[in-house]
Amino acid sequence: MGSPLPEGEAAQASGREMESYYSLLQAGSQLESTLQQVTVPMSVKEVGGYIEKQVAYLSGGRGEESSVVITLPECSAFSDIPEEALAKVLTYLTLIPRTWQPGVKFIIILDRRLDTWASIKTALARIAASFPGTLHLVLVLRPTSFFQRAVTDLGFRFSQEDFMLKMPVVMLSSVTDLLRYIDENQLTSEFGGTLEYCHSSWIVLRTAIESFAVTVKEIAQMLQAFGTELAETDLPEEGNAIEFLLMSHTDKYRKLKDDIRTVMREGHHLLSNLEASGIEEHSGKHWNVSQEWETVQRLLGQLRDMEMAFDGFFEKHHLKLQQYLQLLRYEHSFHEMESTLEKLSVQEQQIAVSADTLAQVEQMIRDLDDLDGRAQEEMGRAQIIILHGHQLAANHHYAMVLIVQRCNELRHHCDTLTAALRAKRSVLTRARDLLLRLEQTLRWCNEGAYLLANQLVDKFQSKEGAQAALRDLERFQEGVAPPLSAGPDALSMEFESILTPQLQAQIGEAHEKLTAVQGMLQSRQACLRKLADKQVRPVQLVAPRPENPPRAKSPLFSPKHDFNSGLKFSFDISLPGKRASRKSPSARKIEVMHDYEENRSSLSFSLEGDDSPDLLKRHVIKELIETERIYVDELLSVLLGYRAEMDNPALSGLLPPDLRNKKEILFGNMPEIYNFHSRVFLQDLEGCLHAPEGVGACFLERKEQFQVYERYCQNKPRSELLWRQCSDCAFFQECQRKLEHKLGLDSYLLKPVQRLTKYQLLLKELLKYSVGCEGASELQEALTAMLDLLKSVNDSMHQIAITGYEGDLSDLGRVLMQGSFSVWISHKKGPTRMKDLARFKPMQRHLFLHERALLFCKRREEHGEGCDKSPSYSFKHLCKMSAVGITENVKGDVKKFEIWYSGREEVYVVQAPTVEVKLAWLNEIRRILTHQQKLLRDESCHHSPVSDQIQLSPPLSDSKLQRSSVSSEETESGRTSPVLLDSVVFSPQHQPNRRSWPGASRSVDICEGLENWSRTNDISNLSDAEEEDVALLVPGRYRALADCQRPDDFIIKCGDIIQLLQEDKGGQWLVKNLSRRQEGRIPVGNLQLILGDSTRVHSNRLGEPGFLKTRKLSSP
Repeated sequence: MGSPLPEGEAAQASGREMESYYSLLQAGSQLESTLQQVTVPMSVKEVGGYIEKQVAYLSGGRGEESSVVITLPECSAFSDIPEEALAKVLTYLTLIPRTWQPGVKFIIILDRRLDTWASIKTALARIAASFPGTLHLVLVLRPTSFFQRAVTDLGFRFSQEDFMLKMPVVMLSSVTDLLRYIDENQLTSEFGGTLEYCHSSWIVLRTAIESFAVTVKEIAQMLQAFGTELAETDLPEEGNAIEFLLMSHTDKYRKLKDDIRTVMREGHHLLSNLEASGIEEHSGKHWNVSQEWETVQRLLGQLRDMEMAFDGFFEKHHLKLQQYLQLLRYEHSFHEMESTLEKLSVQEQQIAVSADTLAQVEQMIRDLDDLDGRAQEEMGRAQIIILHGHQLAANHHYAMVLIVQRCNELRHHCDTLTAALRAKRSVLTRARDLLLRLEQTLRWCNEGAYLLANQLVDKFQSKEGAQAALRDLERFQEGVAPPLSAGPDALSMEFESILTPQLQAQIGEAHEKLTAVQGMLQSRQACLRKLADKQVRPVQLVAPRPENPPRAKSPLFSPKHDFNSGLKFSFDISLPGKRASRKSPSARKIEVMHDYEENRSSLSFSLEGDDSPDLLKRHVIKELIETERIYVDELLSVLLGYRAEMDNPALSGLLPPDLRNKKEILFGNMPEIYNFHSRVFLQDLEGCLHAPEGVGACFLERKEQFQVYERYCQNKPRSELLWRQCSDCAFFQECQRKLEHKLGLDSYLLKPVQRLTKYQLLLKELLKYSVGCEGASELQEALTAMLDLLKSVNDSMHQIAITGYEGDLSDLGRVLMQGSFSVWISHKKGPTRMKDLARFKPMQRHLFLHERALLFCKRREEHGEGCDKSPSYSFKHLCKMSAVGITENVKGDVKKFEIWYSGREEVYVVQAPTVEVKLAWLNEIRRILTHQQKLLRDESCHHSPVSDQIQLSPPLSDSKLQRSSVSSEETESGRTSPVLLDSVVFSPQHQPNRRSWPGASRSVDICEGLENWSRTNDISNLSDAEEEDVALLVPGRYRALADCQRPDDFIIKCGDIIQLLQEDKGGQWLVKNLSRRQEGRIPVGNLQLILGDSTRVHSNRLGEPGFLKTRKLSSP
């Protein structure tokens, strides 16, 4: 039997149950033994109808030696009764007395008063042959007729010896002779006796007794079988299965009880019938009926005993099942509660006990409060489970030891969790007290600084003004003293148990700031006392105009956090005993700054006289760290105040359907950016506060992690589109109201882009004050890395706007450069049309230079209200860099250069916006071609020597560029003498010093591009009307000059005849391959590659007479 108990307890429970089961089996065995003793193996039904025909009957009378009288009355058809039937009748009648009294003798009364000697002789012979019992006498009443009597006497005389050898036969002449052998009261009325007997009643009674015995036997067998089933049933491990067992066993038990009650009623009814026969227990009459009454009574008693034994067994088994189910449910509840408490313990351990800011500690306390509330609720449920366990144990549950153990385990879990929560709350509360004291100290410092800053210098010239200012300072100092007045050591000792290196550093910083402010207050007081004691000649001091508007609430935090907001101004105070001077080297400068753009403030103090590079560098680092902290706080406020609220059920009604499940689009990977800055970069920068030389290394070490901004910027157009659709919804307004933000969410979604562009500005400032210092080279590398990142982000933002390109842009390598140019196209092979020669208007193309290809795209912008203002770029043409060559100078324009393709089969004259842009592109293209040449040289060294005739075209300096532009004698063909190596083409030039794109203009352009990508940030678009007319394909039949296989199994092989049918709005042509009987759609760009010059030279177009040698230009 399966059981979740220990073996000892399970064995004890099973032992008690088995004792009841053995009692049931014993009661059943006794009942079965009684049935065998008191029941006849044969039944009335087996004898058939011969008992009913009264062939023989058992009247109940007794003769000599208590012999049982069996009467064979006069029966005319006795001779017709089969021997087998007569044997069954006699056997049945003799079995009844022998059941009560084994070895009893029988007296047969053979009544043949109306019969013949032949019949008597036959009857005696049959009785002798088939009678199963011991015969005491056979009393024969001979025929009454004279003739038959004489014949009988004569026949018996001759046959007496034969009969007497088999059985004692007595021939009686009359009924009177019968009284000599049997008492009168033992004979029925037909023989002149007084014994009452009714044959039909005897049959009914006998049938009832036999039926009752059979029913009792069946009930006993059913009880034993059900008891065995219960004892051998394996207990399942699932509560539902146990409940089903309880229900099914209970139903069977109730049915058996109903059957037992029915049998008991039947037995009592049978006893009543026997008693109604007027039989008295000691009367001596109808002794057979009395025996039947005793038999029925005995069966009823033993059936009652067996029922009681079965009830006891079932009760114990049922109780065991119920307790097993209770234990199973209790175990399930225990394990669930244990798992819940363990999860709560894990969550408690995940709540840190140290933090650097008050907001973090308060958030931890709120998290702890929330966890404590859930823990109290769960521990309340645990107490209910413990109480339930005690109730089970009090009810003598067979698994009492295990249940008590579970209760103790739950109580231990609850006590452990409660103690851990209490200890953590104590630590966090003390940490909050410490940070509150530090905040109070900083607030006191800020108020003191503002008090100094708001005292007007010109009023100090009068004695009254100096005294009033002095009173203000004394009143301020008489107020509540800052918590750090006793010194940092006292505070450290008080909070020694929770002190961390970060908190210790904050205590030191707060004390340093307090010391500085107190020193300024003392200096101001000394100065004011001198002015109050002695009137001096007014000195015109230089101070900016003080402004004191009411403090604005921080848009990110509540007013209680706004203790350091303020204004930005500076003033000079001459030291006592010194002459006031605007440029006095000993003047002390107090600067209080408030950044309206960031809506946060920072306070910096300087007690040095001149602006040394170290001081300025320190200011820049402080600004970098302070703005980084503000940036992290702003990101956190957006993530908690907007992004997390999108999952708040309380605000789900305000969330529009278009915004549901769109937070990944609206906020992009802002959580990833926040995690990087809050957990990694901010801590790195704070570590550089006293080690400025490590700032550059911080940026370089985290250069790869800054790539998160590229994904954010690429998602920004989708985010802006979603914001424009839902910006007026009540959800954003409610979140902005709760956060007390003055600006909408869109302003904060732009913060990462703005922050990315500000890093390079701060690095430039820091580099300016770090010339010749340690770490300057790392700063320069960091600045270069950030500029490269800005350029990469800007280029990738343009790249994702490319449409119409069928392949995967990632296969072309990363984007190296992109920009808008004016482009002319010409073909150097084949005849040229006059229209091409007369074309002066260029096409405006946006070029994307990848590592392995150059893409020509057309910039498109949607106009109108509600349209996305970000530009898109329609793909036009692609040139693989393995087949590209360049000509750096084009006659007539210093900003032009040539890009030629496939051995000058196609030449693109490109005009850059500026000379610097041209040089940058030429340098980058040359770098790619040089790298390709190096790879080819490395591959060729294994096969054949590299040709010495290959020359590279280095970048041009400005001077050489000017000289080449003035030299109009050099034509394009004269300037370029290409040398081809596996389709890689270079242009021979002289090798001046390599130039790069100037950093200043580069950073400005990129930053403007990032912050204003929704506006046009390149050269203006020019009309392409003429170009579009020229680039149109004409429906008709063409011969394919290249292979093409589309994803839809549409195949075109070189030489196939294809027919252009119709162009749809998406720029795809419906094309029919006449050679292969296929039809499909192909983009325009792919068609131009397939048809080659067939779109321009009509000689390849089929069906036109004359094969005209004209050329039609198409835009790249």
